[in-house]
Amino acid sequence: MSAEPLLSPGDPPPVEVVNEAGGAPILLTCDHASPAVPRKLGTLGLATSDLTKHIGWDIGAAAVVRRLARLLDAPAVLSGFSRLVIDCNRPHDSTRQPGSIPDESDRIRIPANQNVTPAQAEVRARSCFWPYHRTIDEFLDRFAARGVLPAYLAIHSFTPVMNGFRRPWQVGVCWLADERIARPLLAALRAEPDLNVGDNEPYGFFPGSDYGIPAHAAKRGLPHVLLEVRNDRLLSEAGRTEWAERLARCFNKVLADRSIFRIERHAELLALLNPANQGS
Repeated sequence: MSAEPLLSPGDPPPVEVVNEAGGAPILLTCDHASPAVPRKLGTLGLATSDLTKHIGWDIGAAAVVRRLARLLDAPAVLSGFSRLVIDCNRPHDSTRQPGSIPDESDRIRIPANQNVTPAQAEVRARSCFWPYHRTIDEFLDRFAARGVLPAYLAIHSFTPVMNGFRRPWQVGVCWLADERIARPLLAALRAEPDLNVGDNEPYGFFPGSDYGIPAHAAKRGLPHVLLEVRNDRLLSEAGRTEWAERLARCFNKVLADRSIFRIERHAELLALLNPANQGS
């Protein structure tokens, strides 16, 4: 791949916006919304069936976010390309920090990601990573211009089994230091019938991992949370609808407490950001 533009006619846009005029003080994001790959990268050397596995995207998450945007009357920003092209929820710089452009994922080797040069990584970032994150910042700037402090809700999905371990949780609330949404959301979800709810399960926050919340919500002091839904619950239209409605119900309970809408910054979250990764 050269330094020429990566995207070509026929490629999807790098960002999808849903319910742009939504009136609620909420911004929904979906960092791993799509398994799409730019035409110039082919299939990254993978079988199409591998691209549509969980390694390529968060299965079902985008559909849930699109429904949630309507149910909550909130704008939503969704990534346009596969996390295997470049991961929109990992810190990025031209030296390709681990995870930004993975060589391997869940024991599957990614042929086109072997020996990607810094220049090639920058082309991917300019085409797919920064447009998504600029769009998020543009929405947050619009809220700020109106004097509105929004909640930042990042929606993901996870696999029932990873590295041979069967994950018992149907949903996980992932957070670090900032309890404003996380604690009451855990309580709201646990009040739902027949749910095993993970607290920082199956994932927590750690350096080199999450980028979206530290880069956008934590820097601005916004109330936020990252939510993971197990993807076997999202394989059908009925399942996706059920989970969107359940999450809308729980988020509405939590966000009815107006005291959470205040600026609050946490050094632990800000420390996850490498200053070298904050440019665009």
